[in-house]
Amino acid sequence: MSIVPITSPHLDAAEVSFFSALCSDDFQFLGVPANDLRSSWEHCSDIVKRAEANGFRNILCPSSYQVGQDTLSFVAGCAPLTNKINLLAAVRCGEMQPIMLARTIATLDHMLEGRLTINIISSDFPGQTEDSRYRYQRSREVVEILRQAWTRDEINFEGEIYKFEGLTTAPAKPYQINGGPLLYFGGYSPAAVDLCAQYCDVYLMWPESREDLSDRMRTVHQQAETYGRTLDYGLRVHMIVRDTEGEAREYAEMLVSKLDDEEGRKIRDRALDSTSLGVARQARNRELADMEGFIEPHLWTGIGRARSGCGAALVGSADQILSEIEAYQKMGVRSFIFSGYPHLDECDHIGRLIMPELKTCSLPEAYGRMPAETPMTPLGRGDRV
Repeated sequence: MSIVPITSPHLDAAEVSFFSALCSDDFQFLGVPANDLRSSWEHCSDIVKRAEANGFRNILCPSSYQVGQDTLSFVAGCAPLTNKINLLAAVRCGEMQPIMLARTIATLDHMLEGRLTINIISSDFPGQTEDSRYRYQRSREVVEILRQAWTRDEINFEGEIYKFEGLTTAPAKPYQINGGPLLYFGGYSPAAVDLCAQYCDVYLMWPESREDLSDRMRTVHQQAETYGRTLDYGLRVHMIVRDTEGEAREYAEMLVSKLDDEEGRKIRDRALDSTSLGVARQARNRELADMEGFIEPHLWTGIGRARSGCGAALVGSADQILSEIEAYQKMGVRSFIFSGYPHLDECDHIGRLIMPELKTCSLPEAYGRMPAETPMTPLGRGDRV
């Protein structure tokens, strides 16, 4: 049973997503750049197409200022290359004027015929260090404006940062009905939790012990309850799955075998979220891990030695990983975002060993966002996109 009420208790399936390495986050050996794995349109779009072929229902397209592909342009380019998979576009609030952002997202949603989901991000911009309260206030106002643009005939908004009066929303109506694209959000500060609880649909978590994840879900649910809402919950985690546990652990060791810890620190520090509370909790995981880097029997923290943000992987045989996924689902986790190194190879391992055994779904359909004439049928065990 779920430890907290969730928005979609009727579902017996999960949204299983993959990750496209737009931000130069792909390696054969962690921390050692490889030319053929660098962020490029060709490589990253190949990951999207491979994920769709392997049955994933969504794919996170991240955002970074330093390196990589532009997220919204990339998502637009993927529209004619795909026909089943949803795309989860990371949007940094404040980067684009919110009325223009509403129009851009609506256009993308039509190009994808409703296969668009949005990951709301609150972060500093390069060369700037804003007060946390200001950043989350900016994100709150952007999300409020998006909601108005997608659900009303006019935008009338007066906040601390943005003020609009009597603006028509005709160009900004998305393809999806009943509120537009689903909003995914992750953050650990009280301001972050409050924003998600009031406005967003799926609260994303990075890997921690099950006890810590349970505490986090209860905290978020309690805050959502104050607004008369329930949310769904998602887990963003890397994966190393092989035919046997021994093979998976051997590959984990190989993955970090050429990692220089100083280079790993530089990789972590260059991320704009490197000082966030969530990143600090990932660092705490590494401190609590055993000598081999495991914080739980199949949760390995070695990834975080050379990566800011999500810093742990599920490691094990197919049966072991499936048991872990089932346990998370019983806690109330409805959405999973997997990845692995190199991404194309790990996508195939997951596609072969895990996806045929899972019943998956599209959350926009489950939320009733899709027009009646464009149903997206949930997939059962053994089905393929």
